[in-house]
Amino acid sequence: VVLRDTTISTDRHNAKSDIFTFVKCQMIMPPLPTLPRAEISSLKANLTHAIGSKNPSAASSAVELPPFPSVTADAFLDRELGEATPGSNAVHGEMLKVDGVDWSNVFNALLDTHAAIRTNDLAKVYEAQSSFHSAFNHTFGSYKGNWLIPALHVVCRNTHKAAVLADKAVNRIKNTRNDHARLHSAVTLLQASYSKTLNDRVDMRRNEPLSEDGSKKVGVLYIVNQLFSMYFELNTLRLCKNLLKPVESRGIHESGSIGEMVTYRYYVGRLNMFEDQYDLAEKNFDYALRHCHKSASANKKRILNYLVPVKLLRGRLPTIKLLEKYSLNEFLPLLNGMRTGNLMEFSDGLMKNQDLFIRRGTYLLLEKCKMICYRNLFKRVYKIIGKEQIRLEMIARSFKWLGMPIDLDEVECILANLIFKQYIRGYLSHAKRVLVLSKKDPFPTSKVIKS
Repeated sequence: VVLRDTTISTDRHNAKSDIFTFVKCQMIMPPLPTLPRAEISSLKANLTHAIGSKNPSAASSAVELPPFPSVTADAFLDRELGEATPGSNAVHGEMLKVDGVDWSNVFNALLDTHAAIRTNDLAKVYEAQSSFHSAFNHTFGSYKGNWLIPALHVVCRNTHKAAVLADKAVNRIKNTRNDHARLHSAVTLLQASYSKTLNDRVDMRRNEPLSEDGSKKVGVLYIVNQLFSMYFELNTLRLCKNLLKPVESRGIHESGSIGEMVTYRYYVGRLNMFEDQYDLAEKNFDYALRHCHKSASANKKRILNYLVPVKLLRGRLPTIKLLEKYSLNEFLPLLNGMRTGNLMEFSDGLMKNQDLFIRRGTYLLLEKCKMICYRNLFKRVYKIIGKEQIRLEMIARSFKWLGMPIDLDEVECILANLIFKQYIRGYLSHAKRVLVLSKKDPFPTSKVIKS
């Protein structure tokens, strides 16, 4: 059912249609179906065994979910769309107690999530999963050690995924793009998981095996990465700062698995980039690329989507072979334009892929690379003329030859900026409209290529 505006139309035919649509959308649907007894018994046995044996791998497998349904335009939501209400659709009432700890709420919420997945209603899936996550957070805090960390990671990952899919389904039905209510709700659940792991009083030791005596802090970095991803999706980057200081002051960012540390550096690099800290961004992206698994081509491409613009701005041009290897063809005209000073090719390439660069958040950064393109263009003019004194009219002719005519005042403004940035050594004579270049290294490479 596609939700429509339920305002009653003055036209009789449209009014009937709108009323029918409204009634159809408000129908009371039956609650979640209960799972077959055999499946309930199997899930119960798996969870009981995992908890009783304190087996980290078995615990993570016991809370894993079947594949989520896909986002479809005709997915049916049986209630007014809004924020999820944990527990509102609970249908299972099983009892489960292991080692004196009541796991009934966790188990019933897990069963409800399995049942919700069968309905193909992603909003219901998220409601059930959020109830499960909330119950798991509560029970997680009552256990010592870190053997439940892999299970917590599975729960956090599934909550994040369910929230994203549910928001997409709701947005398609409402024909909107900005409803992120479920993702906002999921952030709160993951923040609670983050707090329970970070505030553990047991000191963390490197390469410590998961056990009943280990520190829960070993689970922090994975959850931080999930939260980073959610904050970037919600465009709430200011919240990332709340995670950086606690993690880095304790050295947790250097104590995770290679995959977790690579992901962490990737997100911190993006954060550095948006704060114009390009030297730190380059270091973090370089680390992520060097330590990324050799067969993870898709992840390497994601890193290069941001590393290449930072490198370009800092005067380090990638090879064409690298760009072609990872299908980063959108950077080819920018690379060629910067290398040869072809401002037209650079501008056309930037305009052609403008939407892509804006979505990534790299458009303004790449726009700054135009100054290097200007510098290389003027260097070519200097080599052709072969003199330290160049009339601005000659430079203006190069722009006209490229099909981008500008007046002498604009040329003077561009040159003044390049001299200020020390990309060019020399000075301008405004009265004579002449650029006077230094006789020694008028185009210093060291000022363009940052160390």
